[in-house]
Formats: sequence, C-alpha cells, structure tokens
Amino acid sequence: MSDFRVEKDSMGDVKVPKDAYYGAQTQRAVDNFPVSGIKFSRGFIEAIGLIKKSAARVNNELNQLDASITDPIQSAAEEVAAGDFDHDFAIDIFQTGSGTSTNMNANEIIARRANELKSGDTETEIHPNDHVNYGQSSNDVVPTSIRVASALAVKKNLIPALEHLKEAFLEKGKEFADVVKTGRTHLMDAMPVTIEQEFGGYARQLQLGIDRLESAMDRITELPQGGTAVGTGLNTHPDFGKKMAGTLSEATDIEFREADDHFEAQSTVDAPVELSGQLKTIAVGLMKIGNDLRWMNSGPNSGIGELKLAALQPGSSIMPGKVNPVIEESLTMVCAQVIGNDSTITVAGQSGNFELNVMLPVVAHNLLESIDILANAVRNLAGRSVLKLSVNKERIADMVGRNPVLVTALNPIIGYDLGSQIAKKAFKEGRPVKEVAREMTDLSDEELDEALDPMKMTKGGFME
Repeated sequence: MSDFRVEKDSMGDVKVPKDAYYGAQTQRAVDNFPVSGIKFSRGFIEAIGLIKKSAARVNNELNQLDASITDPIQSAAEEVAAGDFDHDFAIDIFQTGSGTSTNMNANEIIARRANELKSGDTETEIHPNDHVNYGQSSNDVVPTSIRVASALAVKKNLIPALEHLKEAFLEKGKEFADVVKTGRTHLMDAMPVTIEQEFGGYARQLQLGIDRLESAMDRITELPQGGTAVGTGLNTHPDFGKKMAGTLSEATDIEFREADDHFEAQSTVDAPVELSGQLKTIAVGLMKIGNDLRWMNSGPNSGIGELKLAALQPGSSIMPGKVNPVIEESLTMVCAQVIGNDSTITVAGQSGNFELNVMLPVVAHNLLESIDILANAVRNLAGRSVLKLSVNKERIADMVGRNPVLVTALNPIIGYDLGSQIAKKAFKEGRPVKEVAREMTDLSDEELDEALDPMKMTKGGFME
C-alpha cells in the first residue's frame, strides 16, 4: 500500500503523506523550505487555532456561514489550539515572509478534521479557503496570531515569573536585613550596603520590567484581524474585526481590540518590535543580576565568597568537589539569546514594503522564544537559586571591617587628607580601619565605634 495520497490545488497534483491532515499547499511549502527544521511554536499554533475558531463563530453570528459548517470548524480549530495536531504543522519558519504557507497549513488541517466531525446530513464539503479562511487573509491572520500568542505568553508566563523572582529577592533581603556587606563600584571596595538594599535593587529592576511589559501590552493587543489582504477589509463583513477582537477577548481573558488603523497594523510589526525591545531591556537587567550573584558566590576560598548558592551538580569532570553557579550561567546565556533575537526582530521590523511586512514568521519565532525562555530561566533562578541561597556572615563581617573605604565616614570629623592616610596605612598593613584610626587620631573608642558603624553608614546622611 502507498504511504501517500494525491491532493490537488490550483497548480496541480501533489503527493501528501497518507495520514497527514494537511493538504497540497502545505506539502508544497514543506518541499520548498528544507531550511532549518524549526517549526512554529506551541504558543503560535494555539493562537492560530483560537483565531480560526473565533472566525467561524463570528462568521456564523454575522450570517456569513451556516452553523452546519461553522460548528465543525470550531470543534476542529479547538483541537488545533489544544495541540492535537502540532505534528501536522510541518513547515519551516524560514518560508514565505507573510506566513501564508502556515495559514494554509492551519486551514487545511482544520478543514479535513471538520469534515470528519460534521454531521452526516451535511452535504457541503468544508473547504480550507472558502470556509475555514472565510473573511480572512494570511496578511491579517498571521500578524494577529503573533500578537495573540505573545500577549498570552507575557500575561500567563513571563509576568508571573518576574513577580515570583521579585518576591524571592524581597524575601531573601528581609531574611538578611541585618547583614552589612562591602559595596563595590568599579569592582573595587566602596561604602557598605545591606543585603536587603542590594536585593531590593534587583526587585525594583524586575518590577520595572513588569511595568514595561504592561505598557507594551497596550499596543500588542491591538489586532490587525479584519483588514484582509492590504488593510481595506475587502471580502469581509464590516463588523468582523471588532467582533473578532471581542470573541478572542472572551476566549483568552485578555482585552483585545480591533486595530485603530489596519494599514498600520498590517504593514508594520512595530508593536512586536516594541515588545521585543522591552524583553531585551529585561534581559540586560537579568544579565547584571546573574553576574552579581556569580561574583558574590565566587571562590569560595579565593574569591568574594559572600553568598553560598545551592550546590546542584558536580562542576568539573576533572576537579573533584568543584561546584559551579550553573543556574546563573544558564540565565546569562538565555539573556544573550534574547538580545540576539531582538536584533533579528529589529531587522525584520524594517522589512515591510508598502502594505505588508515580509518577515512575519521569523518575528513570531524569535519573539515567542524570547518570552518563553526568559520566563523559564527567571522561574528557575527564583526556585533553584535565590530562594536556596545563604549568606557567609563571618566572611562578610571580616571584609567589611578591613574595608579602608570605611574611613569616608570620618571625613566630616578629621578631614579628607588624614582620612586618606589612615585608609592607605590600613590597606598596606592589612589591618582594620578602626584600629589604625585609633592610633592616628584623638577620637575615643566610643566615638570611633559610633562613626565607623557600618550599619549606620548604609542609612545615608551625615554621621553624628
């Protein structure tokens, strides 16, 4: 028995795998783009399934298609959204720039499955173009899918992950609020800070990242659907775009709205480019956080050694007992990937000509990958590293006491020049600042204790 069946399209006969739900147009694209083996992600397929289901419902409500056709289309599209046909989305992301091949991939799968599901007394053969794609074009379906998929991923995955990491830093900061450590600027010793202050700074970075995402969501939730081929809305009901936005809002619990201007929404990917830029900003901040944790954990004997990150796996194939900050290293690689993805999306965003951007599939892939890997890495950092870390209080206290920069607090009392002499002597002899200051000033022990109290230095203002 043959492993293939013959399908027809406007260009003729095509051999399609016997068990595939897709048809001729999908097979042509599979044959034409043997490029990377990278397929559209689960999130994108879910979004296009939701869009096709919503379109069938809206077309029925607008009396454009009979329920005998739209009901099985909705059922089939729901199965696509749920992931039942992910293996049949077989086309490489490096394909036609509009994503037409993948839109037809969805139309063909849904039509074939809908024909299986339709009631026996329905004579009409459900067609991928005439019915599943009714009132739509690849040129509004694919950019809408990008926006729906990314909005879902941001709201349900990335923002909760960032919230979780933010709370983890606040929790750990509170746990070690009484620990004063050496601050560092230029990687050199500076005035003291508390663990709570340092971790609070990280938490604020994360909150600002959340704020940036929520701002970008206002633009990403404006949907091109309803503009059809070039933004004019030809061959679709005038109310289709508005009702699609409302139906998708009900399905996702995200407030979508029809694009204010379909020509802008279809000819550009400015909103996805903006969102990617916010992801890059978050990645840049996370890179700093990850590297700070690595530095503070370094050693432990010959490095800074202030923090003790959880020992999760052996760190060397040759050095027994070595343990590395693997979660932070994973995070920083994710950050590098997100920054690279943003560069690709930036170039893609410039590749619109007149009424259409022609790099939509690579925008979809890179944007959704960035959201997903950032969310996963952030959640991983919170659970496997931050919430499990401990503090080496004895080492921190010793380093703070030997920090020659502490003499800065004496400047209002003894002056900069004498303070500089004390700092240099303390550093040269490896002695605590307080001990050297006792020898080189007339200040009493009580006055030195008061002026050189590291915790008081972390509160700012003038030392009394």
